[in-house]
Amino acid sequence: MSRRCEITGKKPLTGNLVSHSMRHTKHRQMPNLQTKRIWVPEEGRFIKMKISTRALKAMSRNGVAATIAKAKRKGILA
Repeated sequence: MSRRCEITGKKPLTGNLVSHSMRHTKHRQMPNLQTKRIWVPEEGRFIKMKISTRALKAMSRNGVAATIAKAKRKGILA
């Protein structure tokens, strides 16, 4: 499974680590992903999702249904 948030679409960033001697080595910054079981009241069941902590905060602020609907409108969530 890819390291991508199912709500926001966040994925690893790539770049270079630059040492004091200006030597460049590849570096990846991973998103803070958590696997959570989320209760969806419209469906009456739990769904297991891999989401970022920022998406988790948005779900608690805006509600599960609104956040999932927004992700579907953006085309991130199928």
